[in-house]
Amino acid sequence: MVIRRGIPRASIGPLALTIGNFDGVHLGHQAMLSRLAAAARALGLPACVMTFEPHPREFFAPDQAPARLTSLREKLELLDRAGIDRVQIVRFDYRFAQVSAEDFVTEVVHRALGARWVLVGDDFRFGARRAGDFAMLLRLGHALGFQVEAMSTVSVGDLRVSSTAVREALALGDLDTARRLLGRPYSISGRVVDGQKLGKKLGFPTANVLMKRNRPPFMGIFAVEVEGIEARPLRGVASLGVRPTVHDQGRPTLEVHLLDFDRLIYGRHLRVNFLAKLRDEEKYPDLESLARQIARDVEQARQLFAAIDQRPPALC
Repeated sequence: MVIRRGIPRASIGPLALTIGNFDGVHLGHQAMLSRLAAAARALGLPACVMTFEPHPREFFAPDQAPARLTSLREKLELLDRAGIDRVQIVRFDYRFAQVSAEDFVTEVVHRALGARWVLVGDDFRFGARRAGDFAMLLRLGHALGFQVEAMSTVSVGDLRVSSTAVREALALGDLDTARRLLGRPYSISGRVVDGQKLGKKLGFPTANVLMKRNRPPFMGIFAVEVEGIEARPLRGVASLGVRPTVHDQGRPTLEVHLLDFDRLIYGRHLRVNFLAKLRDEEKYPDLESLARQIARDVEQARQLFAAIDQRPPALC
């Protein structure tokens, strides 16, 4: 997958294009990416995603913007898995926010990207003050010589699939609903870095996973599976939070205690898949009390994994 930044000065087309933030790359996004890839193959064009960094809501209201579901690296990895050929990352800043809807189509989509086929959501808005809509894009596409198609909303049961719905499920600790909306367990990835080794002192050594975000969409203690160490995922217990027992004003940290594992894995890039929430993060009066609670968390996770192993295989 080819990754480029900025708005090209010369056309990089022709290509098939979709546009959006794609935070979380949930089932709705995946349906769009699948349709894009299929159309691109039929037309003999590369499939390209145009996305923005930072998220527009982070630019306009950084204190009110929702927590990201995926870092930029995680999003790019998921786009690559979806079979996308190119990603164009456009910096969302004051100058870009002032581009009119018509100029966005004529100068960016048509001239710079050279789009020949464009797919957007049926509620897609674009340009300064979100003045552009699907009808405008369709009209301009006809005039400029590229096809436009709208993708309808994807639902799971009676729940509309959206990044907001995923965040709400995670905030409630409802990882099953989040999994249904994403089509996979919610995950956070990052490199293992050296830490304070407090877990080792308490008898539960942890891998400290560096997160490229200051506000995760949820916090607590979780049963997890970890990819990136062995061929099959390893099981463990993860703490995602500010560690109130040892820090009064700590920043969010992701620590994973791997069950029945004692090798050094500094520098490894791991993907932590969150399977079930065990409890909220709590502050304990001393480290001995914290160690006793961690032991209970580990036992609860072992029981959960034992129950998973006893389930009959799903019927195809």
